[in-house]
Amino acid sequence: MSTDTPRRRSRCRWIPLRSGRSKVIAGLTALAVPFAAMMGLATPAAAATSATATYTKKSDWGSGFEGQWTVKNTGTTALSSWTIEWDYPTGTRVNSAWDATVTNSGTRWTAKNLSWNGTVAPGASVSFGFNGSGPGSPTGCKLNGASCDGSTVPGDNPPSAPGTPTTSDVTNTSVKLSWSAATDDKGVKNYDVLRNGAKIATVTGTTYTNTGLTAGTDYTYAVQARDTIDQLGPVSASVSVRTTGGGGEEPPPGDKINLGYFTNWGVYGRNYHVKNLVTSGSAAKITHINYAFGNVQNGRCTIGDSYADYDKAYTADQSVDGVADTWDQPLRGNFNQLRKLKAKYPHIKILWSFGGWTWSGGFPQAAQNPAAFAQSCYDLVEDPRWADVFDGIDLDWEYPNACGLTCDTSGPAALKNLASAVKTKFGAGNLVTAAITADGSAGGKIDAADYAGAAQSFDWYNVMTYDFFGAWANKGPTAPHSPLNPYTGIPQEGFTSADAIAKLKAKGVPAKKLLLGIGFYGRGWTGVTQSAPGGTATGAAPGTYEAGIEDYKVLKSTCPATGTIAGTAYAHCGTNWWSYDTPATIGSKMTWAKSQGLGGAFFWEFSGDTTNGELVTAINNGLK
Repeated sequence: MSTDTPRRRSRCRWIPLRSGRSKVIAGLTALAVPFAAMMGLATPAAAATSATATYTKKSDWGSGFEGQWTVKNTGTTALSSWTIEWDYPTGTRVNSAWDATVTNSGTRWTAKNLSWNGTVAPGASVSFGFNGSGPGSPTGCKLNGASCDGSTVPGDNPPSAPGTPTTSDVTNTSVKLSWSAATDDKGVKNYDVLRNGAKIATVTGTTYTNTGLTAGTDYTYAVQARDTIDQLGPVSASVSVRTTGGGGEEPPPGDKINLGYFTNWGVYGRNYHVKNLVTSGSAAKITHINYAFGNVQNGRCTIGDSYADYDKAYTADQSVDGVADTWDQPLRGNFNQLRKLKAKYPHIKILWSFGGWTWSGGFPQAAQNPAAFAQSCYDLVEDPRWADVFDGIDLDWEYPNACGLTCDTSGPAALKNLASAVKTKFGAGNLVTAAITADGSAGGKIDAADYAGAAQSFDWYNVMTYDFFGAWANKGPTAPHSPLNPYTGIPQEGFTSADAIAKLKAKGVPAKKLLLGIGFYGRGWTGVTQSAPGGTATGAAPGTYEAGIEDYKVLKSTCPATGTIAGTAYAHCGTNWWSYDTPATIGSKMTWAKSQGLGGAFFWEFSGDTTNGELVTAINNGLK
């Protein structure tokens, strides 16, 4: 089974099944008795006020979801058993469960430990999961007869706010923080240290030295106390500090945009994480990140992959700042890692991209009510849990009033109307951009929609100047998938970067609002005997994740370039024929982009680059 995403004529999206989703089957056998045979309502154990229960929706696949409850012993003596009760609204139910016996009486649900997981030591946690259906969320939670948040502990109030931190011993890479202690009627257990709003450490004392910082960078710190039953008090006032030095990091490319797509599904089979942007050196050389993708369903912006987006727990060695996620922190996953990345590289702006090849089917309905669509997107992007992570929104509609995976007939004005509504809702303080077609042929996709009118609301366009040609034409002719200029024998007139940019300019789109697209991958055929472009083939060349496509980091060594056509490298090795961009061809394309007055460049996507970021470096150097 493939663990990657196809990208024909832009970016498809495919999410492999997580281990949690596989429990749809496993959960049916993990029940102590068949679910249909469960009867009655379990009797809660004696109230235990020194424990908490937390609910998480691990994933949602439309027709159902995976939920998880976690019991944490916050007291000093072991729990011998646990029972959780909660209400679901009518229409929402548990269908199968594992690691607990779950029963219901009407809309009231009860989960009891199994024989082997009832004992929970002080400070320890235990979880059970289930697959359910329906849109509702749990309410009225009781853990062993008491409130699930532990708030019913008699006479135990949360701690006060600690004193405002002070800074000392500031160096290029570290700063020492000190603060006055918080007070609590039962005692303070420890303190969370917050940097730029994200928790970076938990300490028992009133000092902390933050290391691994970037020279010449501004940071903001605050602290928050926790009492002996893990109640958090208010956050202290914050202090700002700038590390010494600076200039050690390579600066981003001046006023030109260097934007890369980061895919949420890359954390699975590709094992590519936000930290890789740091270890490759790419984070210092980019200006923007498009996080792909959020979904568009029923004319609304929705979550793409809740597990990858905000739930996946990162260990210390996987994390941007070397600090592991905890089970109870409010935000994990890619969103929290991106928050940490912005703390380390404050110049980076992040946009949440919605749609893509696979998920553009909801845009036609969105175009019927642009204001409602804009409101749904704003509510999601500006959700308080991650509002600080994102600096705007990117719309990847493939394609307005034209055909992509499906065909749209919304009319030429649909994109303009949608753009206007989204920009009005998000306001001048947020970026609003779009990924658009590069079909510059006569009567092609650029001619199908009012891109000039929509450009009045968009800050810029990511012009997808790649995937012009590929092995979906499985007999060939072989051709570069990202030609810069026309050439003799090109399979389709107007399918070049130069044609697309020229047509958009002619329609009135300002050059500075156009970014040139670069693919960090190649497209290829097999059964090819001719080295030069234009040869016949028997099908798609083998690829790591999908036939006909392969990352640059693989191709540079397995099938090195043997020539250049239309500003793009090509390679003939054995019977395989590939085309892809190299650092050299990217350099030439960046020179051309600057000569055209373009706003910069963007690329799809980070994980196709080498571990030392060769292609990102080439874009950065070329835009200077």
